[in-house]
Amino acid sequence: MPACPYVQLDVFADRPGAGNPLAVVPDATGLNDATMQAIARWTRLPETTFVFPSPTPTADYAVRIFSPRREVPFAGHPSVGTAHVLLDRGLVTPREGILVQSCAVGELPLRVDGEGAKRTVAVRTPRASVVEVADAADPRLRDALAGLVTGALPPALMDGGRRWWLAELRDEAELRSATPDWAAVTALAEATGTMGLCVFARSDDPVYYLAVRAWVGSPAPFEDVASGAANATLAAWLAERDALPGDTGFYRISQGREVGHDAIIELRVDEEGEVWSGGRARSVVSGTIDW
Repeated sequence: MPACPYVQLDVFADRPGAGNPLAVVPDATGLNDATMQAIARWTRLPETTFVFPSPTPTADYAVRIFSPRREVPFAGHPSVGTAHVLLDRGLVTPREGILVQSCAVGELPLRVDGEGAKRTVAVRTPRASVVEVADAADPRLRDALAGLVTGALPPALMDGGRRWWLAELRDEAELRSATPDWAAVTALAEATGTMGLCVFARSDDPVYYLAVRAWVGSPAPFEDVASGAANATLAAWLAERDALPGDTGFYRISQGREVGHDAIIELRVDEEGEVWSGGRARSVVSGTIDW
């Protein structure tokens, strides 16, 4: 392939190092599956996205999302970050504040608000559904939640394209001080075909309403620094239980401090019950990739 533009950025953050890193190839025309997977493996970032012309007149562009291990049908921070890159480069223009992304799960709108450093982009995430409501003492959850004081809502298994177990903890201090049992989280993920366990707690902070931690158990254990998709699934669960923070359907969450980041994700549940997940992004590396 000839050298082509390449960008790395921080998503869900207004400064480098705070959010979730992403690599974007803004024009991937001519790249095949094996090459895209090889590049994503080489970047060693959570995801790398590849942009193509839209296959339909209703979408502004098409995007394919790869982790270092495999192609991902949808993820929140890659969708938001890719839109930021295309907007920065003048490759797309919102229509009435909306862009449309074509990806493996279909066409998804993205709402664009503001300009420059204050611009936010939010993607309407695929509808999430409740698979199961459980109990903290459930044998599948017991070890992963051992030693943690849970909150008012029961644990739930949600499916938003990727499946997550969600569990409310007593308060933010309980969440911040928690040490995940990685063997137990991995066993939970593998036994239930899920990503792992996403824990959350209410907060009195003036900037964010919830603090969130997402413990991935499979295919490899790690703590996600900022997951737009996991938080969208959580927003759907809170809406289902009439337990959203505030009274407007809009709120912010804090994620990633425990692993050296400080991301802020904005969530909105609209009148139709659709969940929008987004925030700011900051480009850090701009150049070319010569593969």
